[in-house]
Amino acid sequence: MARILGLDFGAKTVGVAVSDPLEITAQGVEIIRRKQENKLRQTLARITELAASYEAVRIVIGLPRHMNNDFGERAEKTKAFGDAVARRTGLPVTYRDERLTTVAADRAMNEMNLRGAARKEVVDEIAAVLILQNWLDSPEHTRS
Repeated sequence: MARILGLDFGAKTVGVAVSDPLEITAQGVEIIRRKQENKLRQTLARITELAASYEAVRIVIGLPRHMNNDFGERAEKTKAFGDAVARRTGLPVTYRDERLTTVAADRAMNEMNLRGAARKEVVDEIAAVLILQNWLDSPEHTRS
């Protein structure tokens, strides 16, 4: 059964989540790390592998916005990344507002008593799960 991938795109990491086959819940998969922000070839290759292995039919990417709803430089980089993901995978890319994702991820890590380095190890994956779950729960999501 088809699934949906969720991505949290950062300067040096991409958190990855995937939906269950019924597209009801999101689970964390991994964090893709790169040494330099502009080096995306291996990152795109890994996303393509994951999309194929999970038989993904769509990719949802968190889009950073300012609290006043404006887009900044990070949003422009995210859109360029999303365009590259769409070209590489051939899948439709949907963007989801991620403004409060970091706050929710911090709250979740506090509940799990994660501190210090342990937080940094999972924050992007948790953010990807929250972005994808938010989209799965939204009215714009219709099951594949």
